[in-house]
Amino acid sequence: MAQEPARVITLIVVDDHPVVRDGLRGMFAAAPEFEVLGEAADGVEGVETAVLLDPDVVLMDLRMPGGGGVAAITELTRRCARSRVLVLTTYDTDSDTLPAIEAGATGYLLKDAPREELFTAVRAAADGRTVLSPAIASRLISRVRTPVAAGSETLSAREREVLELVARGTSNREIAAVLFISEATVKTHLSHVFAKLGAKDRAAAVAVAYDRGILG
Repeated sequence: MAQEPARVITLIVVDDHPVVRDGLRGMFAAAPEFEVLGEAADGVEGVETAVLLDPDVVLMDLRMPGGGGVAAITELTRRCARSRVLVLTTYDTDSDTLPAIEAGATGYLLKDAPREELFTAVRAAADGRTVLSPAIASRLISRVRTPVAAGSETLSAREREVLELVARGTSNREIAAVLFISEATVKTHLSHVFAKLGAKDRAAAVAVAYDRGILG
């Protein structure tokens, strides 16, 4: 029986530096599992390109003249774009990372990430899995602290199990299979985790959990 062809992950590159765009395009072009559909030089153009070409993943820089990444991510979220946004930037300060995650980015990587780490992150993002390394999570600490009242409740053992799997980039469906529970139950546990940690989404919950020592 003939094997089904491997899925090709489509992406666009949004960065104001032509040399960065060229480098990323060349890197992904050399890997048959990826296809770069297009590129853009700022956030505004990036949004229109993403809406037009509908890639699986948008590689998004943050600080760009003519339209920054956070505003672009916010607009793509508002438009309910299918594309997952993976931030790829040189900036790792708290004031850069958290707004991007809160705006709807699936993940956050630095431009000095090795090629295989970037490829792995793009695959994970295409599958809708959070891409947030412990190193980046630690940089979010000062911006994700919440009042004690918002996070004073402790997580149950099962909620902690779910969060640990989320931190590894596991999807809801995979978590359900691992823990022998339904996807609906996974979502319920996650909603409780978000409420207890005062987090808006998966990435922020993981960051808070590292901050508080829930995840080591």
